[in-house]
Amino acid sequence: MGCFSSKHRKTQNDGGGERSIPIIPVQTHIVDQVPDHRKPQIPSPSIPISVRDPETILGKPFEDIRKFYSLGRELGRGGLGITYMCKEIGTGNIYACKSILKRKLISELGREDVKTEIQIMQHLSGQPNVVEIKGSYEDRHSVHLVMELCAGGELFDRIIAQGHYSERAAAGTIKSIVDVVQICHLNGVIHRDLKPENFLFSSKEENAMLKVTDFGLSAFIEEGKIYKDVVGSPYYVAPEVLRQSYGKEIDIWSAGVILYILLCGVPPFWADNEEGVFVEILKCKIDFVREPWPSISDSAKDLVEKMLTEDPKRRITAAQVLEHPWIKGGEAPEKPIDSTVLSRMKQFRAMNKLKKLALKVSAVSLSEEEIKGLKTLFANMDTNRSGTITYEQLQTGLSRLRSRLSETEVQQLVEASDVDGNGTIDYYEFISATMHRYKLHHDEHVHKAFQHLDKDKNGHITRDELESAMKEYGMGDEASIKEVISEVDTDNALSPVEIMREVALEIGVPVNTFKQNNVQEDGLYLPVLNNAA
Repeated sequence: MGCFSSKHRKTQNDGGGERSIPIIPVQTHIVDQVPDHRKPQIPSPSIPISVRDPETILGKPFEDIRKFYSLGRELGRGGLGITYMCKEIGTGNIYACKSILKRKLISELGREDVKTEIQIMQHLSGQPNVVEIKGSYEDRHSVHLVMELCAGGELFDRIIAQGHYSERAAAGTIKSIVDVVQICHLNGVIHRDLKPENFLFSSKEENAMLKVTDFGLSAFIEEGKIYKDVVGSPYYVAPEVLRQSYGKEIDIWSAGVILYILLCGVPPFWADNEEGVFVEILKCKIDFVREPWPSISDSAKDLVEKMLTEDPKRRITAAQVLEHPWIKGGEAPEKPIDSTVLSRMKQFRAMNKLKKLALKVSAVSLSEEEIKGLKTLFANMDTNRSGTITYEQLQTGLSRLRSRLSETEVQQLVEASDVDGNGTIDYYEFISATMHRYKLHHDEHVHKAFQHLDKDKNGHITRDELESAMKEYGMGDEASIKEVISEVDTDNALSPVEIMREVALEIGVPVNTFKQNNVQEDGLYLPVLNNAA
């Protein structure tokens, strides 16, 4: 499950976007409470958008970024583009360059989002826990954001690599995260997509600073405005976002979810699919009973509960979090957290990376009769019979067919479709991105998908078989593929429960089809996670 907004962006190390969610029509009214004297003036673009060149986004002349930077190896791919390592030609300094393909910005809203992202990064420039923007460039095909390179990796990567940590260490991590939230709020910004992947360490040094990145979903706080855009990432989204009426308090909720995961290894709200996760979030029942919670300090549980308070008016503020005894008063013990928490955290992170592959393999298993309508739809859009469609062809085709998809849903489809990130959508990418919309979720498809991967038919998928499949479907280079596999598999034998549950959760198949005698279902926790418990 990834971001579910039309404004979806990715971090330096992120993988890909996902699908839309149902809107739950429950209304509340949340108004920003920041006092006037602490509300900064929202900056305006330094150069107005040119009316003479309809292709420009940043409102300034096109520039060839290669005159200033040499682009190096790829750092990651997202729904809208690719992030590279780059070297400044004049100084030799190393940065990260996020290149956003303009043809994927299919609406004026998408173009405005890119401008807002740049404005916010410039507005927060100089803040210690925020990734620094170096500059922005635009050519006929892309918008390029050059920013500080955080070479220390993602938050969970470092925790897992260390192999152990304590409540005291978790308290230090949350302090850094909430420091960022406070900085954003005091500077008139809601981040709106706080999650572990968006926190990077500045370097590999032990004392490296933790920094927030990816302001693609962020917004400026406007006095009295009630925000309604459904944005964020499923596990971390606040209930008032689902109700389409929220303010800056949502960032504290997301930080509270991260704290919960730090302490027990899995999210507080879990279900068999995204829609189920949202239902659990709206119920807002937090589990402090299962392991390891009995051994977690009461002070830590108190803070989690206050950060995950359903009513945003009663939810603890960033300033109050930083004054909480578990953070400030030294109540977080040095006692190591149980190692099973790290195992759960590692598997929770890694299994998400297989979902794109799972969807695409599942699309292969559909019969011609089942996908006849989708096949015709694709053929009508593929006007030059190339076997692929561009984003322009997708947009034109949906418009011509009088599709009922909203602009937001079309953008989500665009971002979710291009699995291999090559700038076009092939037949199976199109099928995998649309199959859930047309209810093509039968358990036999999941079994067929597993059989497709299990080349030697021994009931398990080996590393070699998974690596071969990921290469077959263009799921990254050899190094990145090996990294995903090593995180998911520890015994060179992925069982149907381990990999096909991910297929089931992604396309909406009941998961009880995949129980095995040696795997015990345990409430909200994933069976694969229970194996480590």
